[in-house]
Amino acid sequence: MAFEHYVVSGQRKLRCGYTTGTCAALASAGAAQLLLTGRAPETLRLKTPAGLTVEVEPEYCSLRGDAAVCAVRKDGGDDVDATDGCLIVAEVRCTEEPGITITGGAGVGRVTKPGLDQPVGAYAINSAPRRQIAEAIKAVLAVLNEKSGLIVTITVPGGAELAKKTFNPQLGIEGGISILGTSGIVEPMSERAIVETIRLNIRQAAAEGREKLILAPGNYALAFVKESGLSAAGISVIKVSNFIGDAFDMAAAEGVRSVLLVGHIGKLVKLAGGIMNTHSRTADCRAELFTAHAALCGADSALLHALMAAPTADACLALLTEAGLRERVLASLLGAIGRQIKKRAGNMRAGALVFSNQYGFLGMTQSAEEVLEEWCISWEPDRARPT
Repeated sequence: MAFEHYVVSGQRKLRCGYTTGTCAALASAGAAQLLLTGRAPETLRLKTPAGLTVEVEPEYCSLRGDAAVCAVRKDGGDDVDATDGCLIVAEVRCTEEPGITITGGAGVGRVTKPGLDQPVGAYAINSAPRRQIAEAIKAVLAVLNEKSGLIVTITVPGGAELAKKTFNPQLGIEGGISILGTSGIVEPMSERAIVETIRLNIRQAAAEGREKLILAPGNYALAFVKESGLSAAGISVIKVSNFIGDAFDMAAAEGVRSVLLVGHIGKLVKLAGGIMNTHSRTADCRAELFTAHAALCGADSALLHALMAAPTADACLALLTEAGLRERVLASLLGAIGRQIKKRAGNMRAGALVFSNQYGFLGMTQSAEEVLEEWCISWEPDRARPT
């Protein structure tokens, strides 16, 4: 039975799904019901933290020795990821210990680095799913007026292989997938998941004592950091996608002392206008910012019209290079970028370094120079050439 709840993204209507945490809670309730009554439920139902009810048919629910086992298939809706369609299995057995004990097994990863939701060594079953599982089982116990102590073991067949297609290896979770979900619901095209991944990476770096970070919006920036030699300094590099302002906020909240933002001019030029979410859906004013700063630097009307019509940042740079204004306009833009970053970063020292695929290193804010000096990095911009 499909989960029929939808959200609208742009002009598309997209079906939501439910998290691995919701699957684990449903499976746990099913196994507990079978164990305590001897009857396997035909359907499983629970209300998620988001307030939406999920009802499913278990893939199987059976007795195995002194335990009951129930499996629920993950449904990611229209947000298909590596875990979509996998089985989340709960094994429940009675124990002399009071209360409900939740643990993991094959296919569920273990935490190997600090800064994650669970401590090092624990199974990667996050706090919200643990609460979901416990509440689902308590509901079964309440209906049956039972007070048995139960131990729940969550497993994921094939989870170790699935985990290789997720962020887990980078986050420090080994051996399987994570059991995740705050709301219990998967929203297609959710920006929240990306932001939470960034938050997790920054929190993890801070937990390891990293007080200096390099922020890179995307793959171009990651490649530039590596090829330019900046990564050789041993500073943690965090991919922040378009969520630059959020990344500054998160870093400051985690006690990071200084950050260097490294990005393509086509993305970072937007910061000159105070735009801290650089997705084109939020704001795409690259040409307008180039034009405004070119006007401040004395560009004539013909050049300003050409800049406004330019399709890319590199096209703007080509026009400015031909007019002999590239360095002056870049200096003006970098000054504005530096001022906007300072406002967002607060007490944290932060600077930006910009490049272009066509022109290589373009420049950096004054604060970026100060950050590199503070980090004792003697960096050679001439090494940063386009490939």
